[in-house]
Amino acid sequence: MRCALLWPALVLGLAAVLLTPLAWADTPPVVPPRPPTAPVPPVARAWPVGVRPPVLRGWEPPATVYGPGHRGVDLGTQAGAPVRAVAPGRVLFAGRVAGRGVVSVELRGTDLRTTYEPVRASVRKGQEVGAGAVVGVVEPTGSHCGTRACVHWGLLRGDAYVNPLSVLPPWLLDGGPSRLLPVLS
Repeated sequence: MRCALLWPALVLGLAAVLLTPLAWADTPPVVPPRPPTAPVPPVARAWPVGVRPPVLRGWEPPATVYGPGHRGVDLGTQAGAPVRAVAPGRVLFAGRVAGRGVVSVELRGTDLRTTYEPVRASVRKGQEVGAGAVVGVVEPTGSHCGTRACVHWGLLRGDAYVNPLSVLPPWLLDGGPSRLLPVLS
């Protein structure tokens, strides 16, 4: 009598052991919610190129870490134009990546760093730069902006890309400070 009760229990136990990992395989992992991030401070004091360059392609954040998107903005300019640090900081990298010149600057007093490419660097790793300081010149771009020369400007907080235009204060984004004009009577 005991054997008759033992076999169904063994079969059910074995089935539970064998099928449990399969059930777990389809369950998506629990991803903790992202902690809220602080807003990006408007620390920039200059555009990377020109006075107010055209944005050829804007910020398109990816839906996932490796998903499609545009992790920066492309600013229209001319090959050979100076590329400037948008804010004071320290050069983290100045060199070539995948055949393209890249300069990265850690922005002083923040947890942010900017990247500029394709740039022939005129600065070295570890060098302190001021806002508006020339960090290099625009290299001919090839295929990134088609036939047009451009600078891809990126901004990172830790490992996450954020919109680089967010470091620009309103007076740089909107065309400059207000000016008082005389009143004619």
